[in-house]
Amino acid sequence: MKSTHTLLMLLLTTTSLIAAEPKPDATPVETDKRLHSDGKGWRLDQAQIVDQDRPRVLLIGDSILNGYMKQAIEGLQGKAYVDAWVNPYHQSEHLNKKLAEVLESGPYDVVHFNMGLHGWQDGRIREGTFQPLTKAYVEVLREKLPNAKLIWANSTPVTVKDKPLDLDAEVNPIIVEHNRMAAEVMQEMNVPVNDFYGLLVNKREWARGDRFHWTKPAYDLLGETVVESVTKALPAKSK
Repeated sequence: MKSTHTLLMLLLTTTSLIAAEPKPDATPVETDKRLHSDGKGWRLDQAQIVDQDRPRVLLIGDSILNGYMKQAIEGLQGKAYVDAWVNPYHQSEHLNKKLAEVLESGPYDVVHFNMGLHGWQDGRIREGTFQPLTKAYVEVLREKLPNAKLIWANSTPVTVKDKPLDLDAEVNPIIVEHNRMAAEVMQEMNVPVNDFYGLLVNKREWARGDRFHWTKPAYDLLGETVVESVTKALPAKSK
């Protein structure tokens, strides 16, 4: 009787410890209030799959993805099921681990991915680690999805608050440098690039005026660009 009681107490204690552990899929938090999700929040949106033969696409990005996601999904309707992972992460070992977890929701035939607007602050990405971490990110994609086509999108320009025609002298040069370093990694790893920065840098009249985000014409252009490049990368029978 005593041993049964001891076993019961042990089971209750173990259960309590398990319940107290943090959830592995807890919603990420961005501590810099200037960088909000600009939409429904940080999340993984998953399409409801009906046709098992239809290709699957994963879009990865920050708050800019919230701006063009609808256009991209509508443009790929009937061609592919589209999942979208909107997150505030920047290059880090933690991100690469989270990426591996998200890819378990696949498999995916095409991954269109971006990160950049959350990594410019001092101390977020240690000097000398940007390119190795970016390369490791691509390696996670290749390891988990050996047959998938990958497309990288660089980061959009950062403008002056309330003066959207002017580029931000503090942040935008960092974005330009990060785009340059990422482009070197993508060239080395044979990953095509969607030049989001180039598409919008001379269309700053479409910037919203809050430094980071854009208006509908800009997001329409990004969405069209994503649809065109993803459609080309889909398996031949689905195009």
